[in-house]
Amino acid sequence: QVQLVESGGGLVQPGGSLTLSCAASGTIFNLYEMGWYRQAPGKERESVALITKGGSTRYLDSVKGRFTVSRDNAKNTVSLQMNSLKPEDTAIYYCFAGEYNGSYLDFWGQGTQVTVSS
Repeated sequence: QVQLVESGGGLVQPGGSLTLSCAASGTIFNLYEMGWYRQAPGKERESVALITKGGSTRYLDSVKGRFTVSRDNAKNTVSLQMNSLKPEDTAIYYCFAGEYNGSYLDFWGQGTQVTVSS
């Protein structure tokens, strides 16, 4: 089992920046993909930014150019640098890790609140 612990959420004004961090622990074999999802009130959870073990990234169109995902494979950590934040970025952000050990397993963090408001 993999445990994910997030940190770094909070309240920020529009145009501000925040960095989210997530550390994976437990029995880890091969985290082929890590990243971040978010869920706003009344909306479905959506993929925000994902990064493979090799460094390939995918972003939600609305965050391209503003958010940057990075990971440290040696430390099993993933971060999300969020710049030029907008009120519509307000959501609970969840750390995600996809592991392959003969079968695919998904792991989730407990979520951290990001609120963008003046």
